Amino acid sequence: MINSTEVYHMKTVIIGCTHAGTTVASQLLSAHPGEEVVIYEKNDNVSFLSCGIATYLGGVATSIDDMFYSSPAALTELGADVHMEHEVLSVDVKNKTLVVKDLKTEIETTDTYDKLVVTTGSWPIIPPMDGIDSPNVYLCKNYHHATELFEQAPKAKKIAIIGAGYIGIELVEAYNKQGKEVVLIDGNERILSKYFDHEYTDRMEQLFTDKGVELALGQRVAGFVDHGSDGVTVKTDAGAYDVDMAVLCIGFRPNTDLFKGQLDMDDRGAIITNNYMQTSDPDVYGAGDSVQVHYNPTGKAAYIPLATNAIRQGALVAQNLFGNTAEYMGTQSTSGLELYGQTMVASGLTLDLAKEAGLDAEAVTFEDNYRPEFMPNNHQVLGTVVWDKTNRRILGAQFMSDIDISAYANVVSVMIQNKNTIDFMAMVDMLFQPNFDRPFNFINLLGQQAVAKANQ
Repeated sequence: MINSTEVYHMKTVIIGCTHAGTTVASQLLSAHPGEEVVIYEKNDNVSFLSCGIATYLGGVATSIDDMFYSSPAALTELGADVHMEHEVLSVDVKNKTLVVKDLKTEIETTDTYDKLVVTTGSWPIIPPMDGIDSPNVYLCKNYHHATELFEQAPKAKKIAIIGAGYIGIELVEAYNKQGKEVVLIDGNERILSKYFDHEYTDRMEQLFTDKGVELALGQRVAGFVDHGSDGVTVKTDAGAYDVDMAVLCIGFRPNTDLFKGQLDMDDRGAIITNNYMQTSDPDVYGAGDSVQVHYNPTGKAAYIPLATNAIRQGALVAQNLFGNTAEYMGTQSTSGLELYGQTMVASGLTLDLAKEAGLDAEAVTFEDNYRPEFMPNNHQVLGTVVWDKTNRRILGAQFMSDIDISAYANVVSVMIQNKNTIDFMAMVDMLFQPNFDRPFNFINLLGQQAVAKANQ
């Protein structure tokens, strides 16, 4: 924890205020009231939970305003000098200055800092292709995108979702449940291929097909032809799809152009930080979608834009600004979603990705009831664990069921974090109560399947 009894006198400037920036500001000022903290945010809101957009568009969440967990007023009350709708045009890291434009007045000013926090986030990948600027092609990232989609979708009969990652999948379900004709387009042969193996994606794809969703997988978008009020044609390398609107969800890139040539970055443009979230300049810290993460399953750096990473990294920055004391633990990229009543969760690597990373990996998939057969009703759980054959260390896991088994992924996430083996998974102590599980929890049973296969 930050020692709130110590007094510091320095000026901290935070650029960007979604998850990471909000966390830095709130934790820093809660522990050090009276510190000078200046926030520059290009948008007119802070702390928007974009992962909740699909729940809003699908009618599960009734108010989009509930997806804010802080506000400019709350940060101001803590003591921050908050400048909304202010765009940072340039930063001179060497001289610790920045040029800022007030987007309302168009006035540009120069500011200085003692410590700078880069929490500029990410932006949707927008490929340079014909028709990409069509008014019928939409993005899905922030509050304004969400409100625009909410207003326009009711007018549409057929919608194309481009990108079969988590955001795209959730939008497909949301619009399908509203009775829209939906086509899902992705260049990969499978949906969610970064998170789940074939046994899982085959079942998910069947769910979509059963619900009437058209799957256009293994097709790369080549361009768009706009037809004004008559919609847009999405052209792929295998065909064309006439729809009323298309939503682009093909991934994100780090928003770090301000720091090119000034801070060390990877090939994607993600800022490289040390274990304390400190960049190549000791007075500049970074967190969230603008920086790399340490990916524990491989032991290497990666770019994984998740709110969970952003909030944790932001908390570390708030502490380390006053002296590097708290190290980043890394991430397993643990994630999940609910699709037509099915819970699907994952942590770490799939078997395919483990092999692509050069690991000598093996996997086992197991399906069974989650609790004893004598219980009046039961549910099946599908589980997979991936491990390194050289040391039996757990690399990843996936689970799927029509009950909430999200805690399973969290348990395995801790195992990956702690470099536990499949032998540990097979025998680690867990509670037994017939309402909840078997004498051996499902995770134990999955581990025992892995041990049996590894010992063959």
